[in-house]
Amino acid sequence: MLKDFLKKKKRYATIPSERAKQEVPEGLMTKCPACRTIMYTKELKKNLYVCDTCGHHHRMAAYDRMNSIFDSGTFVEFNQNMTSLNPLGFDAYEEKLEADRKKTGINEAVVTGEGQIGGFGAVAAVMDARFRMGSMGSVVGEKITLAIERAIDKKLPFILFSASGGARMQEGVLSLMQMAKTSAALQKLHREGGLFISIMTHPTTGGVSASFASLGDYNFAEPKALIGFAGRRIIEQTIRQELPDDFQTAEFLLKHGQLDRVVPRLEMKETLRNILDIHAS
Repeated sequence: MLKDFLKKKKRYATIPSERAKQEVPEGLMTKCPACRTIMYTKELKKNLYVCDTCGHHHRMAAYDRMNSIFDSGTFVEFNQNMTSLNPLGFDAYEEKLEADRKKTGINEAVVTGEGQIGGFGAVAAVMDARFRMGSMGSVVGEKITLAIERAIDKKLPFILFSASGGARMQEGVLSLMQMAKTSAALQKLHREGGLFISIMTHPTTGGVSASFASLGDYNFAEPKALIGFAGRRIIEQTIRQELPDDFQTAEFLLKHGQLDRVVPRLEMKETLRNILDIHAS
């Protein structure tokens, strides 16, 4: 009996049943793509979608971003109901837009509004990569332009969080025109003595990086954000050289003078408040 008692019991791996899998609510847990840590999504949201283990910055929805920088109860959205048409008659474009509206809860790839940051008023535009990869179509350009014009009229700073794959191919040259329109609006803001703070998040590429995202009085970025115009492979084939591993990252751009600072998300509101305080004085 003693020998039997001392014998190690065999252990068998168990596979969860389909019923057990279904009992785990979808979206309850999130795996960090950088360090593979599995965490509660609710806890990740409380930490502004920054991994508590490795500091990886997960993508952030536009409304979550607004809530993270504006004082509670002060944010007021405007131009919320502007939606895109299909000027070039692209197949299934309207259906894709509608699917993104249902998935994200927003009508376009940018949310604009006004509120207070540490008691200082500001107008902000936040791009959302979940909607058509944050691509810049006519409505995105128009909403950003209108937000800049409101900042001029109310003599408030303008803050923009960019996240985009570039111009929206389904709108062709109309999309490319938004580069000039938004840049012209920012030039008017500059002539009026207004302040523009640009924060580039992952990813900020194509026509967005080549226009308004790079025109800030302050150009910031989140850690390890992908920032650039053309893709890495295209550049290597063009110049026939191998690029550094950290090429087109926020840290690479900071090192080469194209950014003023890389700001971790948990420090963003305080950084913005300090800048607004300096310029208000």
